[in-house]
Amino acid sequence: MAGRISQYGALALIVQLASGCSDSAPPPPPVANSAQVAPAAAPVADGKLVVAFGDSLYAGYNLDQGKGLAPMLEQALAARGMQAQVVNAGVSGDTSAAGLARLAFTLDGLARKPDLMLVGLGGNDMLRGLSPKTTRDNLDAILAELKKRDIPVLLTGMLASPNMGPDYAAAFNPIFPTLATKYDATLYPFMLDGVIATGHCNCPMAFIPMTRGWK
Repeated sequence: MAGRISQYGALALIVQLASGCSDSAPPPPPVANSAQVAPAAAPVADGKLVVAFGDSLYAGYNLDQGKGLAPMLEQALAARGMQAQVVNAGVSGDTSAAGLARLAFTLDGLARKPDLMLVGLGGNDMLRGLSPKTTRDNLDAILAELKKRDIPVLLTGMLASPNMGPDYAAAFNPIFPTLATKYDATLYPFMLDGVIATGHCNCPMAFIPMTRGWK
């Protein structure tokens, strides 16, 4: 997988990360105060509640309405007879620190506790060259809070761009599998798996196994 990233290079990774699975979008502007951003607390009907909590890859930056991760996952679940509301709690430009700052605000604004939380943060930390230790600490705190609230988690991982160097990659890449093991979270190892080569994000289909047993 790391070899696949190297093949396409850092530029492709940056473009794909910034565009949220779009192959033509410019990088998103930073969010001025992401701690104030939260999904609408609409009542949840009978069925499951899923929250997609991440950065532009979750937010659907520059994608047509209905083409982002949250609506696509909701459609994929409905096609399999699973009634679920997938809340888009993605904020373009978010770092792990920004995500941690708005986590409680996001959760407390929901109608009820989620049945599943997708967590996808850390990519912008890597693109900015932030300390992997800081990224790990922030994600650790996020997962600890979700565990405290007894919310199941699917963690979507990221890999360091080759231009960050081997030392950075050695510190950054293990963050996601290590934390997934620590908190017994399901891990989707690389959020951009297949995206760089195809320009399409197939993540919703890959997340379906997490919902086994749902009606």
